[in-house]
Amino acid sequence: MFLNPVRHITFDALEPYKIATFWSAVTGFPIHPDDLADDDEILLEPGQPGVPGLLFIRVPDGKTVKNRVHLDIQPPAGTRDETVERLIGLGARLVDDRRNEDGTGWAVLADPEGNELCIERSAAERGLV
Repeated sequence: MFLNPVRHITFDALEPYKIATFWSAVTGFPIHPDDLADDDEILLEPGQPGVPGLLFIRVPDGKTVKNRVHLDIQPPAGTRDETVERLIGLGARLVDDRRNEDGTGWAVLADPEGNELCIERSAAERGLV
């Protein structure tokens, strides 16, 4: 039996609750019920065994350079482009548009604190469902 050794993926954050709320909308992972808006650590729990949570920890300094690690998001429903527009509406910004005319490619966004994430085509767009 394989046990995933990754418990959390941790983000430094100026405003942990605010950025966790954004990522909750991205992933569908709820904020841990014990976490409050003014806490220094906010956890998003996926609710599935073996799937790491996302942990947001308050730090005093803002992001200054490109992330060395980022998350690639495959929308569970809808399309890549619908997801890009939804996340921009939630405060993300388009950093690099790698979408191609034939429908392939991805979009690089930055969350409200500047952390990069890529939005790929959904499983339906890839013909996997």
